[in-house]
Amino acid sequence: MPTDERPLDRILRDLQERAKELNCLYRVDEILSHPDVNFGSALEELIRAIPPGWQYPEIAQARVLLDDRVYQPDDFVETPWALSAPIVSEGETIGRVSVSYTDQRPEVDEGPFLQEERRLINAIAERIGYRVLQRRLKAAIAGARQPGDGSEGEWGVILNFLRGTDRSLLRRITRRMINYLVWSGVQHAEDLLVQSMSSGERTETDREQENRPVRRAEMKDLDELAERTFELAAEHLLEDELVHSIQSWINEDKASFLYSAAEHLDAPLVELASAIDRFQSLNIDEDDLPEAVRRGLRVNLIRRFFSDQLDFINSAKNVTRVSDFYDLVHHMVFTPDSRGKLGGKSAGLFLASRIVRDAKEHRAVLTGLRVPKTWYVPSDALLEFLRHNNMQDVYDRKYREIDLIRQDYSYLVQAFKAAHFPPEMSKGLAAALDDFENCPIIVRSSSLLEDRVGSAFSGKYKSLFLGNQGSKRERLAALQDAIAEVYASVFGPDPIEYRAERGLLDVHEEMGIMIQEVVGRRVGKYFLPAFAGVAYSNNEFRWSARIRREDGLARIVPGLGTRAVDRLSDDYPVLVAPGQPGLRVNQTSDEIVRYSPSKIDVIN
Repeated sequence: MPTDERPLDRILRDLQERAKELNCLYRVDEILSHPDVNFGSALEELIRAIPPGWQYPEIAQARVLLDDRVYQPDDFVETPWALSAPIVSEGETIGRVSVSYTDQRPEVDEGPFLQEERRLINAIAERIGYRVLQRRLKAAIAGARQPGDGSEGEWGVILNFLRGTDRSLLRRITRRMINYLVWSGVQHAEDLLVQSMSSGERTETDREQENRPVRRAEMKDLDELAERTFELAAEHLLEDELVHSIQSWINEDKASFLYSAAEHLDAPLVELASAIDRFQSLNIDEDDLPEAVRRGLRVNLIRRFFSDQLDFINSAKNVTRVSDFYDLVHHMVFTPDSRGKLGGKSAGLFLASRIVRDAKEHRAVLTGLRVPKTWYVPSDALLEFLRHNNMQDVYDRKYREIDLIRQDYSYLVQAFKAAHFPPEMSKGLAAALDDFENCPIIVRSSSLLEDRVGSAFSGKYKSLFLGNQGSKRERLAALQDAIAEVYASVFGPDPIEYRAERGLLDVHEEMGIMIQEVVGRRVGKYFLPAFAGVAYSNNEFRWSARIRREDGLARIVPGLGTRAVDRLSDDYPVLVAPGQPGLRVNQTSDEIVRYSPSKIDVIN
């Protein structure tokens, strides 16, 4: 890399590398998923599709070793500059995929290879292994269905395949089926459960010493137990139910990596995002997973990304799907070590959008309603920003006298604006700008304490509109400047005073960021929506006895919604009770003229 390379040029170059890697992975998926292509031919095509995804494609070469066969270009040469990953199927290493350079290049993360290229080659190896598993399963099913075979049906085919390939999974499925039969009240199922374990019951000595642990029980012969279990299941269950149960448990086993990643609350977001990508690439139908697993995945992901508040989790888990988080992680800006959440405002938007999506009884009214394009910066990016600029001491400001905080707040804002963003954040923000193109955007606060029960923080933190015009360099600089100002607002006098009043001063506050497109249209040199506003579920300003509290309240203004949020002394919003839209606040013509909006906020 040239030493005089400008920061923006470096960011753009890095983004081009990420785009190459994504295109490479898409091409790999396309090749491996084609049903009509011979697998050997697919691997031959694969070694040609892999090199363009690397940093130096002109000197890159790929090779796949699989089942004692080698797939490589005719002019392949061994070199010391290689990156490889094992191909694993059913826990067994069956091959290896590698990429090597034919000429030396500068050392970076792993020899001449980037850490992103390590993740890329691991993903490619994983996809090859999964494809091998699919081929083996199809072959086993085809063989088991030959004329003259037994009448066990599809469930027998699956079990026979597992006997020869994955006995650990066979053991888990057998145990699950025994439990399922017991819970279903099948006669003899409990006897089967007891008989399946040796030395599991207390002996006379055990009974005399009740405070001793029960002796460990070992499972008896697996093949015999599996055969007896599924023969009993076949007698009492329909084949569709039997096959569906086996399939759901296999899918549960396949999805266990995501469950583990989501359950680990301290895992880096990059690992969780990778697990979500992997889950999506395996084409697991969430509806085929057991209900308990589906609920557990949703709850863990909601807790990991948004909040551990039970009220929020209880509302969100019923309208959320695992696939919702796939789109989410691909619209996030985070550093490799980030472990933050997305904050209260992001959580509220996510939940509201899912409620609207699932509100089938109101679909006719809600048709066309959409959520503006949104990118998210997790809460701990603020900490990374402060560490990067050696500004961690600002957290002590909250314990100073409020007058002193107010006095030097403007200086603090300028100090934040003069600070620099970590390179990884700059890359992500540049990618977000590419997605928004030249659409005006708004940078919104989304702190961990914001929009919670008892601490709404309405208007306490900054939200800033940006025209998002000009060169890429100018747009990125303006975006970073706005985020820095939102970060500074965490340490402003109003939110600190608000937190102190509610006993939240000692909470270590973190600030997530939402970057959203502004909905509207261009009118001359201005950009604005026809109208905007805020709505409340409960109406505390009832101008008629016929209006109930639950009829709600909407504050509507022309143009941007800033004048609807902030109470201004020089202008008025239009007030509407959605439950009683015909009851107007102003009755006479003079009142209507006097209290109508007279000003409008726009983006220039």
